Amino acid sequence: MGWMALSLTAAEGEWLTDLAQAKAQAKAGGKLVLLEFTGSDWCPPCKNLHQTVIMSKEFTEFAKQNLVLVEVDFPRTKQQSAALKKQNQELQATFAITGYPTIVVLDANGKELAKEIGYGGASAADYVAKLKQQLKK
Repeated sequence: MGWMALSLTAAEGEWLTDLAQAKAQAKAGGKLVLLEFTGSDWCPPCKNLHQTVIMSKEFTEFAKQNLVLVEVDFPRTKQQSAALKKQNQELQATFAITGYPTIVVLDANGKELAKEIGYGGASAADYVAKLKQQLKK
């Protein structure tokens, strides 16, 4: 029983850690790639963004239709493989990340379409609306 519920939740907002895989999925599904650069276990604005926006119905519904999600995490206590740490550091350098959280949206070819540094407490609806605006440009 517990396993079924877990797999459903994962399917609703599945986060990848591999950008190449995400771009392939985005191409196949006609979607964009959203990278979340976060310090998931120590950064207060990251936690707020996650609780207020990323876990929200508005965001998950928008993401399901439009986005392939990639978490690029820089935790202080959570364990990560050496390969994942290295990959995340390379992504951080590639996208010139200067603070957390930073959301970067790419097209399926990896071209940067939008970048949002920090989180000021916007509601999920406002955040998604702003994201949609940025992606129309």
